[in-house]
Amino acid sequence: MTEATHATTSASPTARQVWTRSRGLLLALTVLLIAGVVIAAVQSNEQHGRLDPRSFDPTGSRAVAELLEDRGVDTRVVTTTDAAAQAAGPDTTLLVASPDLLTEKQQTALYEATHDSGGRTLLLSPGPASVDRLAPGVTASMPGVDSALRPACSLPEATRAGDADTGGMRYTTAAEQATSCYPEGGEATLVQLPTGDGETVVLGGPRFLYNDLLDDRGNASLALQLLGSRPHLVWYLPSLGDASATDGGDRSFFDLIPSGWLWGTLQLALAAALAALWRARRLGPLVPERLPVAIRASEAVEGRARLYRKGNARDRAASALRTAALTRLAPLVGVPPSHAHSPEEMLPALSTQLPDGARDLHTLLFGPPPGDDAALISLADQLDALEREVRTS
Repeated sequence: MTEATHATTSASPTARQVWTRSRGLLLALTVLLIAGVVIAAVQSNEQHGRLDPRSFDPTGSRAVAELLEDRGVDTRVVTTTDAAAQAAGPDTTLLVASPDLLTEKQQTALYEATHDSGGRTLLLSPGPASVDRLAPGVTASMPGVDSALRPACSLPEATRAGDADTGGMRYTTAAEQATSCYPEGGEATLVQLPTGDGETVVLGGPRFLYNDLLDDRGNASLALQLLGSRPHLVWYLPSLGDASATDGGDRSFFDLIPSGWLWGTLQLALAAALAALWRARRLGPLVPERLPVAIRASEAVEGRARLYRKGNARDRAASALRTAALTRLAPLVGVPPSHAHSPEEMLPALSTQLPDGARDLHTLLFGPPPGDDAALISLADQLDALEREVRTS
């Protein structure tokens, strides 16, 4: 009972040892999980209803909608491309809150519906991909640093409003009839472009429409002039529920993954391969070295036993036990050490030293590896008993 208990303790870690080794990792994972939950909870309330004319949030646009209502302009919110395209007309201003969220098909359909509608289309912060389709002739650049900018143009709406928070994406255009306003670094953040019987206004940033910034500088004046030039305002907030957003043709799963994620995955795979190559390097054959410090035999045995247990190497453990036993038994029965592992010489010599000749020494010393841990422990006990019996015989 004592030997079995000792073998179990040396071959497998206790619950306390497992807890001691893993508590640091568990603590780090717990802290990471709590931090993620806290960040998600904090950010869940940020920009909820951003640019929504029904929202009272700081980044909502309810204030400008109410001011437009006081001036006789009705505001209607739509969330699908079809509804936005059908609403386009000479007496309507169409505001597209997030053009970059639209698919290529949606952008093309929206441009075809508004190009000859005779109304005004406002695009808020379109990027390079969307501005090419929704406002041909306008090129988008990297966002600027400043938010509040001066008009520096002859557009009546801009000159009457004065300074405004239009900073964001910057644009250039070669169209002769286009008007560029609110420049930063030589590039405009507001471009007014005639399109057919109407016009398209490209705006670099939407901050002048926010509830908490509407009363700053000339934001309210610019917003009311751009959005209130016609009796109807259609506020298009792109939605994932739009059926046209999912009708993108035969697109594979990888087509839906941003290119940055693909490059990041490739870099991680390369780093993992380099790490595996580094850890698996072999600069030559293994060379035995003298240990710099003395290690107790019991610690060496326990350490090797743990390695065998971890690798499920009962065959190697049994071979090591039998080899050591044969090496010690050979001098006791008069067999040269060089012949200690020969069954033809060891078995007859051992039989003459043992009173019980019926014992199956061949299976004990040269048999197959044990099938489980219990059989391995039993093998070790039998080898110890055999060695004691030979020594005392």
